[in-house]
Amino acid sequence: MNRFMKIAVAGAVTAATAAASAHDYGRIHHRPRLDFGQRIEALTRLESLELFGFFAPLADSSTLSLSATEAEANAARLLTVAPGLRVRVLSAAANLAPNIDQMFLFPVKHPTHIIACNEQGSGQIGVQRINIKTGVAETIISSGLSSCDPARVTPWGTVIVGEENGTNGRLFEILDPLNTNNVTVPASGFGASSDPAHVVARPALGQFSFEGIGILPNGVVYLTDENRPGGGGIGNPGGALVKFIPSTLWNSGAAAITSLDQSPWTAGNLYGFRVGRNTGNTDVGQGNEYGRGVWVEIAGAAPINLRAAASALKLTAYYRPEDMSVDQEALADGDVRFCGTNTGQEVPDTTPNGDNHWGEVYCVTDGTVAEASAISVTAGINTASIPEYHTLVLGTKDFAMPDNLDIQPGTGVFIVDEDGEGAIYDTPHNNDIWACLDDGDDTDTLTDGCVRAMSLNDLTAEPTGGFFDASGSHYYVSIQHNITGHGVILDVSGWR
Repeated sequence: MNRFMKIAVAGAVTAATAAASAHDYGRIHHRPRLDFGQRIEALTRLESLELFGFFAPLADSSTLSLSATEAEANAARLLTVAPGLRVRVLSAAANLAPNIDQMFLFPVKHPTHIIACNEQGSGQIGVQRINIKTGVAETIISSGLSSCDPARVTPWGTVIVGEENGTNGRLFEILDPLNTNNVTVPASGFGASSDPAHVVARPALGQFSFEGIGILPNGVVYLTDENRPGGGGIGNPGGALVKFIPSTLWNSGAAAITSLDQSPWTAGNLYGFRVGRNTGNTDVGQGNEYGRGVWVEIAGAAPINLRAAASALKLTAYYRPEDMSVDQEALADGDVRFCGTNTGQEVPDTTPNGDNHWGEVYCVTDGTVAEASAISVTAGINTASIPEYHTLVLGTKDFAMPDNLDIQPGTGVFIVDEDGEGAIYDTPHNNDIWACLDDGDDTDTLTDGCVRAMSLNDLTAEPTGGFFDASGSHYYVSIQHNITGHGVILDVSGWR
């Protein structure tokens, strides 16, 4: 807790005590009191404008579920937002794919479109671009992608998209996405697309169920496998974290590439994250999932089955790693820090097989950019950097199954989308979008507090792919598989 919070807590506690005494001195000892943790939560809500940029958080999840007719009439009603925030419909086009997931603005300077993955089967649309002024949706990859989920712009001006498709997942790079249309890619394997000058697969980055992608300005990229423990057999590990270092690093001051064979991702080296440095880096395995670790060399011919490599090399595993965001403030200081989510499994405790594994938000540091990008392999370990993993937000029954996240430019506030199972509770409630502070100057590594910023009004849907524009004043979010049957992308503004 920082100094401001400590002073505010002391003042709030004093004021609350005085007010209660003045109101009813005779009965104060008979009233239920908030414990200290609840008082901190109450203070966080009271200071919402200062801490999060909106007047007050939402007290509860919405229990409303709009009809298709209501949502079609005004798709902005699919989302309830905190006082002070505003919602407009960026697109609810009839041809906007229904399972829009991760997305970003393009071009980076003076953006005109959102580029987005559609998380459906290989027979459906894979990638679309959406005009941010008109909402018109156009197709870039028309078929062949299975469960397109992660999507990013690269430092050299191309687009990378990936498949959340088990050990068959692939990454594809797209050149000139504003003028590339209706490309088909093979439903499996690494054959040529129908337009190889503009869409190619990247086998050098391996294969697993791609989800989180964090790219450094020089082309080093961190990747996560959206895998749950026990997949393929009881006791099997969950999803791993890997790092790809290009054979030739990108010069961040260089002009955008004009041909896909100029991409740094044509060749490079892969390393897997494994926690444990004690006794010669052998203090690893179940029970050692956070703290400092090592980067283990992943050898083999491309494309490497990264899930099999994770098991063989005893890489540290997590419960369904999802989205990832690079901390731009750390990057500006020359350091590497990226944060992501492990979704977990929220099946309610009212069911016989309920897990109550509510997931988490984590952060990893990896030294300086120079250290994170270097290669110095000894006995199968790249010793150039020392990665360190810590939890930032522990999931709760109220805030469960975190999926997508972004860090607001200028404030460092984390905005986290839930992908929970609220619709099957005895009292159904919607998925929410949370605002969380980063860790402050207190002694732990955890968030200084979270509040509910938004809540869906559609029990069939989830918020996903949420991200900010460069100014931090617009937050774009997809209302995935919503009641209308087509995609909806909303623009939330009013942040102070």
